[in-house]
Amino acid sequence: MRIAHAALVGAIAVSAGVPAAYAQQKYDPYPWCAEYGAGRGGDVGTNCYFMTLEQCRWAISGNGGFCRENRFYTGPAPTGREARRAR
Repeated sequence: MRIAHAALVGAIAVSAGVPAAYAQQKYDPYPWCAEYGAGRGGDVGTNCYFMTLEQCRWAISGNGGFCRENRFYTGPAPTGREARRAR
């Protein structure tokens, strides 16, 4: 019953046109994004599922692109080495 209820609520949210950016803005725990394909004639895609800058850099290695801070990040501020790199 719970699964059916969750599926119904999800279907209503999608059909109501709730923007994905709005949902992401409220609950986004990932501080880094990869912008793929920048400089190759346009934007190929964005992936904002990286906990560390190093993870993001590994993802774009060989693919082209760059890493940036996630502007919708809602978690704690980065500390230590990651904070120094971001500045």
